[in-house]
Amino acid sequence: MIPDELEENPEEDPMEYQDDDGELTEGSVIDGEKGPFQKMAPPVLESNTKRNVTPSKFYGFHSFGEPGFPLSLTGAFRDNIHHFLGECAEPEDYDLDGMPIWCTFLVYENRGTVLPLYTVEENVKHSDRPFCDYCRCAGWSHHFVSKRKYHFIIPGNDEWNKPLNEGAFDLQTHLLHGLIHCNGFGHLICINGIEGGSKYICGREIMDLWDRICTTLHARQITVEDSSRKHMMDLRLLYGVAYGHCWFGKWGYRFCRGSFGVKEHDYERAMDILSSLELDQLIDDFSITNGCTHIEQMIHHYRDMSETNLVTIRDLLRFMLEHKPTVPTARYSTRISWKSPLVKDYHTKCRKFSNVAANLDSRWPVRRLEHVAEVIVEALKEKRAVNDGGSSGMTRQEARDAARLHIGDTGLIDHVLKVMNNVVVGNYIVRRAVNRSTKVLEYTIHDCKSSKEAYLSKVPELIQAHTAGPGRSVCNDMAYLYTNVFLGYPESSDSVKLAVQMILYSKHFVKEWPFRDEDDDSLRFICRLTMSSIDLNSDSSCDFPPREYIVVPLYATIGDLKIAIQHAMRETYFVMEKLLVTEILDMEGLQDEEVLFGIIESGRELWVRGFGLDLENDLRYEGGTEKWTVRCKCGARDDDGERMVACDICETWQHTRCSGIEETEAVPRLFVCDACCSSLAPVQTQCSFTYNYDSHQGPLMLPHMPEVDMGLLYCK
Repeated sequence: MIPDELEENPEEDPMEYQDDDGELTEGSVIDGEKGPFQKMAPPVLESNTKRNVTPSKFYGFHSFGEPGFPLSLTGAFRDNIHHFLGECAEPEDYDLDGMPIWCTFLVYENRGTVLPLYTVEENVKHSDRPFCDYCRCAGWSHHFVSKRKYHFIIPGNDEWNKPLNEGAFDLQTHLLHGLIHCNGFGHLICINGIEGGSKYICGREIMDLWDRICTTLHARQITVEDSSRKHMMDLRLLYGVAYGHCWFGKWGYRFCRGSFGVKEHDYERAMDILSSLELDQLIDDFSITNGCTHIEQMIHHYRDMSETNLVTIRDLLRFMLEHKPTVPTARYSTRISWKSPLVKDYHTKCRKFSNVAANLDSRWPVRRLEHVAEVIVEALKEKRAVNDGGSSGMTRQEARDAARLHIGDTGLIDHVLKVMNNVVVGNYIVRRAVNRSTKVLEYTIHDCKSSKEAYLSKVPELIQAHTAGPGRSVCNDMAYLYTNVFLGYPESSDSVKLAVQMILYSKHFVKEWPFRDEDDDSLRFICRLTMSSIDLNSDSSCDFPPREYIVVPLYATIGDLKIAIQHAMRETYFVMEKLLVTEILDMEGLQDEEVLFGIIESGRELWVRGFGLDLENDLRYEGGTEKWTVRCKCGARDDDGERMVACDICETWQHTRCSGIEETEAVPRLFVCDACCSSLAPVQTQCSFTYNYDSHQGPLMLPHMPEVDMGLLYCK
């Protein structure tokens, strides 16, 4: 998954304040004694020398992967990766759990620093995780399991001098981690720019490098789960409204699939609704709100600055994103009174539990509520002390069980847990947030002092922006619009809120590289097995026979083509290890000895027939060996990576959120879906789902009925 923060080019992105020291140095490749970097002693080079690794080549970070540099590859990915490792990488003298590692040394020219690009070959047959969760969440569960995976990793700055350790595939601190299966399909797992831990390489530069690597190696499709954020703004929403695509859209990534049944036309319609919001109408809609004056001043300010007419919010956001910020020269005091209205955001997020308890309509006295809160905090403190360095959070059920050791009234405990979010108990702040690994809400505690200091470090910019009015900080102005317009639109416009929800539900994007027929002395074809070659009766999930790129010499015969197809399929997929290609459609009457040139045009798609597929092999589909059915009321029919629960009667899976199970709740031991409930007993009540809105966390994306809600996007 993608980390919380991505950095942009400081010269292009008004949200970036990182200065770029040093000038661009000429020369991007160092070979032997030549090159401007011969006198430096990079720590990575010293470290590898100690491990008896002597790199023979260096490559420029910004030029590596450019057309023809460092090499030109014209085959399929499964072949190109071997040429790449042989020509551009050095084998390491250690392995990662038995997996071989190669290292390519890249020189970041602006600073003359050498950093490693590791390539790890994972043999799927001997892997602890042979199936691919990223394929499953991207909608590729039906893909045949490929035999090898290749991980491309640039570690965090502090790890450049250290070997890769066990668990490297699970770290989210790498500057880059991409995975490509040997069939050319892959995933961008994580990328970290300046705000994500990189000392000077921004996210745009890392993305450029990754895109060039994929293009050079002839990747076919790469997915990414876009959860990138900057300054508390989801970039897929911000950039979607401004440019019509997510941040990764700059490199050709487009909508792949949405969560909770969102389809591409829903996503596009939602984007149209938000991007076409007229600024004058926006001012009118906010005329009844407290922030009307500030929004109106902001719009007029940027309209006056722009040489073109800003009509819609897309025009405004695009102008703000492309507008260079002015760095303030005046100095401002950082001493702030905690009663100042400028820190209203901190006050709202963190309230004293005693004040919260006093305002509750509760049958229990405030002192009993406070006692339960203190017991829960003590349990959280113990958990944090025991798991020092690990996860210190507790699920609702864990916190409930811990409190029951001291308090017998479970109703009282549940009543307190319900409001235990962003509250101050003693010297601690209790927060509730989703654990990204388990996708379950957990309670955590934080020291008041450290939280206060962390917030104070960000307050000066807010003060400068609000005291000086709109335009002082483009970034803060943008965050203000994001929070108040996208996440706080007046109640009268349900279509805007639903459009925002649709875009936030759309996290999976994909880039596809088109088939290329090079102008050389080779013939290239796209080959796939006919449906009759695959036994679909036993498993209906295999709807798409695999397509493989085949390259043969210009003088190859029909028999050579059959052997090449057979070899490529066998080398790529476990289920095809014994495949025998018998014929190529439309060539049945031709002899194997006949030369292809002049008979068939290069670049065509060919259908072939064969036998010998092992569909009983456990390593069959990337979705795994378990057979499960997704049938959720939101319209989802496949796993989308969101939290799900299975009905104990019909065994179909559906989202916990759509089933009315709160994120704070554990999945019940016995769960029966609505359909089975209806068959067992007549329906007496019908649930209706509504928006629950929080001004700081954004819309709480509760389950929705597509036949009701989705109509709001299409009403004229």
